[in-house]
Amino acid sequence: MKAVLPAFTRTLLADRLPDDIEVVWVATREQAVAAVADADIAWVDLLPHGLTQEAVAAGGKLKWLFTAIAGLESLDLGALARQGTVVTNGAGILAIAVAEYAVMGVLVAAKRFDEVVRAHDRHEWLGDAPGKIELSDTRALVIGYGSIGRAIGERLAAFGVAVTGVTRSGGDGLLTPDEWRDRLGTFDWVILAAPSTQTTKALIGEAELAAMKPTAWLINIARGDMIDEDALIAALTTKTIAGAFLDPTDPEPLPADHPIWDTPNTMVTMHLSGRSQTTMFRRAAVLFLENLAAWRENRPMKNVVDLAAGY
Repeated sequence: MKAVLPAFTRTLLADRLPDDIEVVWVATREQAVAAVADADIAWVDLLPHGLTQEAVAAGGKLKWLFTAIAGLESLDLGALARQGTVVTNGAGILAIAVAEYAVMGVLVAAKRFDEVVRAHDRHEWLGDAPGKIELSDTRALVIGYGSIGRAIGERLAAFGVAVTGVTRSGGDGLLTPDEWRDRLGTFDWVILAAPSTQTTKALIGEAELAAMKPTAWLINIARGDMIDEDALIAALTTKTIAGAFLDPTDPEPLPADHPIWDTPNTMVTMHLSGRSQTTMFRRAAVLFLENLAAWRENRPMKNVVDLAAGY
């Protein structure tokens, strides 16, 4: 049995792998593509770029693909399904870091801490607080109530925020994808935490922005293409909504001359939410070993991806 694994995980995994597994440690895209052709198992997240789709595409005999990344929109999931590859992702590994980042976005927006920092840079003593929203008794809609969305909800609830989540199936106080738009005008915070699929592209457009409260903020810690950026720029310029906190953007990196940089009441955080931690690969290694044992023993694995749904 052959496994292709990232070289940077060697210190985390080497002494804990079964003796009957032939391991090839890879550090570059070229090494991964060459090694994966006859591999049974592959983990080809390579620094600094993450999941290496060329290596995945070259793994025509893969029985199991592991990744520490949650979003799989860069892969040909149909091809993986046709060749019978089981895919497990890193859903939940970054939940704490990303949830903390989302809550930071809400707090920064509520207190307009971005304006405080700018005043500091100008050496200007503000005579009044630029943001005066108390989170208590505000309402948040979290679109995508998986591991990250729930972590966001739990943390916001501790501040007294009433949280409503959106999932594919709804129930137990949750909304379905067909229900949340009619209620947009009741929320102070609209937070995007859904997985990226064909159905989530431009999820927030002109109609959705118009339906939001003029005092509401849009917080995106999911994927940049979930927002129609032209519509967002127009809504922020005309003050249809109060502001936007954008961790991901479309494209990435965001060009220096892109208009979103200069759009009023907008904060761009360069997709740093998932990088704001030091635990990702330690957690990923633990998950990989747990799933490896389950796979070898024909037991249910964690985080198996529904390749038709995309997550």
